[in-house]
Amino acid sequence: MVRSALGPQSARLNKGPRAGADYIPAATVVAGSLLALLPIVSATGWWPDFGLLMLLGWRLLRADAWPAWWAAPLGFVNDVIVGNPIGMSVAMWAAIMIALDILDRRTMWRDYWIEWAIATVVIALSEIAHWRAAGLMGADVPFNISAGPAILVGVLTFPIAAFIATRLDRWRLGR
Repeated sequence: MVRSALGPQSARLNKGPRAGADYIPAATVVAGSLLALLPIVSATGWWPDFGLLMLLGWRLLRADAWPAWWAAPLGFVNDVIVGNPIGMSVAMWAAIMIALDILDRRTMWRDYWIEWAIATVVIALSEIAHWRAAGLMGADVPFNISAGPAILVGVLTFPIAAFIATRLDRWRLGR
């Protein structure tokens, strides 16, 4: 007997992905960026870029979730929502997508720990770039107060973003 015949009658067999499945990854990245609008008051910058975390979660999970050029409009939306200088996330996210494409071509396999290490490097470089841009614009912020906590919180919350991306991917593809 075929294994699918033993499953529940409401199983989604041979139906393909859900309607609008192509836009779910982008919507979750925008939702991650919208988390910056929560009314959380802090004297230091410990809040990581959750839009970037969701972008990394989706990109490391599926290279085919969206084309690389989607990083530019998603970065623009993130810049507008978060309040970064316009073009900061556009350039950074596009460079991240290109770097991850090159990395995908060079590596034969990756496990979870390697993906977490890749995300750690990307999150650290992103937060250092934000810290450096703030310094160039005249902000007097020490590294250990502004970028250090954001890197630590971002690295520790990346598994949550990867888990959310995995569950949403399973749902959107109907598995």
